[in-house]
Amino acid sequence: MRRAVSAAIVVIVAALGASAASAKVLRVGTFHGIAGQFRSIQAAVDAARPGDWILVGPGDYKELSERAPKGRPDLPAGVLITTPRLYIRGMDRNAVVVDGTRPGSPTCSRKASDQEYGPTLKHHRVGLNGLLVWKADNVWIQNLTACNYLHGSGDTGNEIWWDGGQNGIHPYIGGHGFIGSFLNATSTFFKSNTTAAQYGIFSSNWSGGTWDQTYTSNFSDSGYYIGACVQVCNQVIDHGHAEYSVLGYSGSNSGGTLVVENSEFDNNQDGFDTNSQNGDNPAPQNGACPKGVKPPVPGVSTCWVFMNNFVHDNNNPNVPALGAAAAGPLGTGVSMSGARNDTLINNHFVDNNAWGVIFVGYPTTGKPCIGGTLNASLLGKGSCLFEGWGRHLIDNTFTNNGAFGNPTNGDFERLSLEEAPSDCFSGNMDTAGNLTSVSAALEQTYPTCTTSPVAADLNVDFLNEVLCDSLINLKPFGCRKGDHYPHQTKVVMHPLPKGLKTMPNPCAGVPANPWCKRGKPV
Repeated sequence: MRRAVSAAIVVIVAALGASAASAKVLRVGTFHGIAGQFRSIQAAVDAARPGDWILVGPGDYKELSERAPKGRPDLPAGVLITTPRLYIRGMDRNAVVVDGTRPGSPTCSRKASDQEYGPTLKHHRVGLNGLLVWKADNVWIQNLTACNYLHGSGDTGNEIWWDGGQNGIHPYIGGHGFIGSFLNATSTFFKSNTTAAQYGIFSSNWSGGTWDQTYTSNFSDSGYYIGACVQVCNQVIDHGHAEYSVLGYSGSNSGGTLVVENSEFDNNQDGFDTNSQNGDNPAPQNGACPKGVKPPVPGVSTCWVFMNNFVHDNNNPNVPALGAAAAGPLGTGVSMSGARNDTLINNHFVDNNAWGVIFVGYPTTGKPCIGGTLNASLLGKGSCLFEGWGRHLIDNTFTNNGAFGNPTNGDFERLSLEEAPSDCFSGNMDTAGNLTSVSAALEQTYPTCTTSPVAADLNVDFLNEVLCDSLINLKPFGCRKGDHYPHQTKVVMHPLPKGLKTMPNPCAGVPANPWCKRGKPV
C-alpha cells in the first residue's frame, strides 16, 4: 500500500510539473498584506480548472454556499468541489478556518443563534456539509481548519468529505485519489444529537488517498470515516489524532488495502470501530488482499492493517452520540464488529476502562444483509447478523485496561454467535506481567487463524457485559447485578488544542505567485 500510494503521489506530482506552465494560482483573502483575487473559497473553486492551485490566506471564511450536487438536494455544502485535480491549501493550518457559522459571528462560535442549519427541504432544515468533494478525482485539501457544519434532515454535518456518490447495494467507486494533510475538523456547538456535527474527515465510495497530520474532535458519529469501498479502499491514515467523539474512527464495509498507523485515539466513548453493516453497502467489511495484491506490511497476511497506534483513555460518555454509533461500548479501545480478515499489530492500549480490544459480530436488521445471516437464530426474525473472523491481534501491548472492574473487563475479549473461521492472537503482552485470564486463554486456544469453521463461542459473561455497556436490550442477556458503566450526564465540547503543527512550507510545489517567491512564502 505504501508503495502504491507513493507511486500515485509521484504520478500526480509529475502531472503537476508537466502542466505547471498552464496551472493558475488562485488566491483567497490576504496574506502578508497582499490581497488575493477572491474573497471566498467557493468563488475560487468556481473559477478554477483542473490542475489549478487555490491558496487561502489566514481568516475566518463563512462558507455557506448551500450548493448541492446535481440530483442530491440532501447534500448541500459550504464549499462544493466538482472539478478534479484542484489543490486547495491554506497558508496556516490553525488560522485558515472554513466556518459553518453565520456571517458576523465569532470564529467557530458556540452560541446557538450563530449556527446555520442549511436550506429547507420538505419542511425540514437539511443541515450543511463543509468542504464536499463530489466525484472529483485527486483533489487535495491541506493546511486548514473546518468547523461547525451541522447535521439536519439531509446527509450532512460532515466537515471535510471526499464523496464518490452512492449506488445502492452494488459495488461502486465514484472517486479516485486524494491528499488531505495538516487538517483540523471540529465543532464547538451542541444542542441535540440530531443537529450535532456528525463526521470530521470522511471518505466514501472512494479508492486511493492519504490523510496525514490531521486532528478531529466533537462528533456524534466519528472523527474519521472510511466506508463503502469494498476491497479497493487503498487508503492510509498516518499521524491522525481523534478525540471527544462517540467513535474516534468508524469504517463500514471498508476493506482491501487500508492502513491506519502512527495515530492516537483517546477521550472518545469508543476509540476505533470497523464493522460490516447494512448501509454504505455493499457489505461485508473484508480486509483480505484482493487477487494479485500483496499485504502492505512485511510479515502480515492481510491488507487491512492497524499498526503502531496509541489507543488510550476512551472512557468518555459526555460526547455527542447519534444512531448506531451511540452503541459503541464505552471504555473500549478498539471494536472489531463483524469485521473480517484484519490485522492489529504493534499497538499500545492503555487505560481503556472496559476493554482494550473486543472482537464481536455486528447485529442489525433486515435486508440486503449481503455477507450476513438473515434471521439469525439468536436474534430472531427480521435480523441480520454479520459474524466476524480472520482478525489477527499480534504483538500488541496492554496497560491498565478494564478498570471499570465488571466481569470480563480487561485486555481483550471475543465472542461469536455462529460457526465461522476463527480469529487469532499471539505475542500480546500486559505490562503488569500477565494478560487477563480470558485473554491469555485466547492466545492458547487460537494462536493462528483457521480457514475452516470452528464452533460458535457464545461467551455469555462477555455478551452480557458488552450489551450492558452498549445499552442494547437482547433478553435474556444484558446487565447483571452490580454491573457499572458510566452514562452521559452533560455533553462537553472541547476546544482545539493549541499550536497544532502547521505545514512547514505552504508554498512547496506551488507555481510562482505574489504569495510565494522562489518556493517560499513572501
